Amino acid sequence: MANIQYYDVILKPVITEKSMNLMSEKTYTFMVHPEANKTMIKKAVEKMFEGTKVKKVNTLNIPGKKKRRGTVVGTTAKTKKAYVQLTEDSKEIEIFAGL
Repeated sequence: MANIQYYDVILKPVITEKSMNLMSEKTYTFMVHPEANKTMIKKAVEKMFEGTKVKKVNTLNIPGKKKRRGTVVGTTAKTKKAYVQLTEDSKEIEIFAGL
């Protein structure tokens, strides 16, 4: 496993209709590094966003899709998504505040 720092774990936030509905329950969705585990994700969220306390983390591995261009067949890169639920007394994450 590669040496992954906390700022390399979270790649980008996921902004979809489902993730917006989950924000009312203090659950935020992020695309994360494919080799990151739940404890790495928890530590990265708590370090990157001040005042947040993570209650639980659920992860979802998304395999790459098969793509074809002419006779050449390949797959896209696999990705990993994390659903991070914060505790009730935790601060909200600022990047989602204006959405």
